[in-house]
Amino acid sequence: MEEISEAIANLEEEKVLRLVKEKLDANTNPLQILDACRKGMAKIGGESGNTIFLTDLIMAGEIFNEAMELLMPKLVGSSTQNLGKVVIGTVQGDIHNIGKDIAINFLRAEGFEVVDLGVDVPPEKFINAIKEHNPHVVGMSGLLTLSIEPMKKTIDAINDANLRAGVKVIAGGERMDDEVCKHIGADAWVNDAIEGVKIIKNWVGGEA
Repeated sequence: MEEISEAIANLEEEKVLRLVKEKLDANTNPLQILDACRKGMAKIGGESGNTIFLTDLIMAGEIFNEAMELLMPKLVGSSTQNLGKVVIGTVQGDIHNIGKDIAINFLRAEGFEVVDLGVDVPPEKFINAIKEHNPHVVGMSGLLTLSIEPMKKTIDAINDANLRAGVKVIAGGERMDDEVCKHIGADAWVNDAIEGVKIIKNWVGGEA
C-alpha cells in the first residue's frame, strides 16, 4: 500500500492507476486502497508551502479522482470514514474554481463528504444547500476583490435565514485577510486551500 501512497505523492498517474487495479483484481479491501490514496494526498498537502507548485496540487487531485472512480463501485455499501459534511462554492460574480476544486479534492481525501455548488453561486443556493444537507461547514471561494461583497451578502442571508448558528463559515481567496474576514462575518479565512482543509479538520475534530 505504501507504493500507492508514494506514487500519488510523486504524481505518477499511470503507476497509481495500475497499482489500484492490481489491488482490486487481487480482492484487496478497497478501504485499505482508499486509505493509501489518502496518505499519498496527505504527503502532498503536508508540503504545501513554497515547496510545491499549484499545478502539482491540481494534478494530485486529478489522480485521486481517477483512483476514486476505480474504487467507488467497490466502496458502495462499505463503511467509509466520514469526518463530516462541507458545502462549498465560488460566490456570485466569480467563476474561478481552481482553489475550490483543490480544497474539495483534499477534503474528500481526508474523508469529508463535500457538496460542490460550483461557481457564480447566489446566496439562495447556499441557503438551500444548508437546509438540504445540514453541513458542519460552509466554504466560500472568491479570487476577485469583487467577490468580497457577495461573500458578505451570502453570510448575511444565512444569518437572516436563521441558519448561521449551526454552521461554521470559512472564506478563501487571494484578497482575504483578517479585516475582510471580520467585514464579511466569516469564522475564518485562508488564501491557501490546504490550510483551509486543516482548519476544517480542526473544527470538525472538536466541535463544528
